[in-house]
Amino acid sequence: MKKSALQVARAAYQPKMPKALSGAVKAEFGAATESVANQSEIKELFPNTYGMPIIKFVSTNAKEEASPINVGVILSGGQAPGGHNVISGLFDGIKSVNDKSRLYGFILGPGGLVDHKYMELTADIVDEYRNTGGFDIIGSGRTKLETKEQYDKGLEILKQLNITALVIIGGDDSNTNACVLAEYYAANNTGVQVIGCPKTIDGDLKNEQIETSFGFDTACKVYSEVIGNIQRDCNSARKYWHFIKLMGRSASHIALECALQVQPNICLISEEIEAKNESLDDVVTYIAQIVANRAEKGNNFGTVLIPEGLIEFIPAMKALIAELNDFLAKSKDEFALIKKSAQREYIISKLSKANAEIYASLPEGVARQLSLDRDPHGNVQVSLIETEKLLSDMVAAKLEQWKKEGKFCGKFAAQHHFFGYEGRCAAPSNYDADYCYSLGFTASALIATGKTGYMSSVRNTTAPAENWIAGGIPITMMMNMERRHGEMKPVIQKALVKLDGAPFKAFEAQRAEWAINTAYVYPGPIQYFGPTEVCDQPTKTLTLERQ
Repeated sequence: MKKSALQVARAAYQPKMPKALSGAVKAEFGAATESVANQSEIKELFPNTYGMPIIKFVSTNAKEEASPINVGVILSGGQAPGGHNVISGLFDGIKSVNDKSRLYGFILGPGGLVDHKYMELTADIVDEYRNTGGFDIIGSGRTKLETKEQYDKGLEILKQLNITALVIIGGDDSNTNACVLAEYYAANNTGVQVIGCPKTIDGDLKNEQIETSFGFDTACKVYSEVIGNIQRDCNSARKYWHFIKLMGRSASHIALECALQVQPNICLISEEIEAKNESLDDVVTYIAQIVANRAEKGNNFGTVLIPEGLIEFIPAMKALIAELNDFLAKSKDEFALIKKSAQREYIISKLSKANAEIYASLPEGVARQLSLDRDPHGNVQVSLIETEKLLSDMVAAKLEQWKKEGKFCGKFAAQHHFFGYEGRCAAPSNYDADYCYSLGFTASALIATGKTGYMSSVRNTTAPAENWIAGGIPITMMMNMERRHGEMKPVIQKALVKLDGAPFKAFEAQRAEWAINTAYVYPGPIQYFGPTEVCDQPTKTLTLERQ
């Protein structure tokens, strides 16, 4: 396979690692833990993996001869930069325990475990993928592990291959699956450990012990580079407003981090809009007013950053979507018989008065997306809603109205962008390359310590890598009960943007100046070689949180 010059150079990079993981390690145990909420319910559902202590690894001189172990690994959910380094860290870790240890990768996610599709990951294969982006070493998938039949079917192949530990690399849903699987295998004395690793570019899988999910650093740097390029173009041509939608369905971490890096004129934070109970018109008016203010200074251009999941955080839109979901689920067959040209009026006639008025006010294209595109669970797919076009269309209409009233005398022309897949498989930044390798190596240490139901944890990552703290936290510690498909289920609690947190406060203190002035920053591409202050810097979010 032909390789680029960067791939060849990156293959030689040796990730930096916590000093505690070099040589022999021993585990130090903290106090017993409890779940973040719903303690009695979670404890009852996870009697074998609840209340375990936090673990911290420290180096020791007592090197013990250990037996070889066979480990399975699964890449689950959407891709994130650094997944290959988690696998290479895991591989090197189990080999350091005993050179005869073996690693098996299950193909295309959890489905590979259930369908018995796997490959052994040998040194020559792993070496090909070190420090590369993507999940293509074994592929990823979104199969949910949630039935006894799936657990037992997976156990068959684990026993057949003599695999005694399984590492699941994924986001909150995938690690919820890991927690349930760990409990099931422990309850049935199967002898199989299950360890999770925190992955998601969305940045919503974190707490005090999990400082950040891997991939967030790289993805935000990729998006910030492209936004910076657009802002430079914007400031050169001076005739367009660029509406830029960024990945992040459930939280606005990516939008906030990119805003801190590039200083756009406007960045919407879904959690703030929900907390202030703002309407769609409030959001549109806010943007339009900034456009008008800049136009007064002769600046008919700017940038607007929009989180992917914004529409579901606007309380009135959230209510509309919920009613639409219920209505379309119940009237699916009847709705299918209505002509496309009559569907909009049909829906308006069936909704409650408040929701009918909101639906009627939406542009035709967005109204259609809200009513037609459903995922397998019957929910609207927010990534398919062109929120950036919805907002620019509504801003244009408001400015046209203001022009007639003499409140706006500028020009308004919009360009639209959605950055998502562009950042999910980028070559990992030095931070993610180091962090992911350490997460994988830490997972091997948790396995060697005989633990199950733990998530690999590496923290203190704003310090030099040698001072990072490696260990593990019980996954049950992150769980709470939430309503999913009409039932209360145990799931890992998503971490949303904290409006009283340092990253949002830093953004809030500067956004009024960014709105009126052109204060753009141009981060440029990820730097892999050069001074450490350029190449190894963590995200602004993490730096502010750890100060």
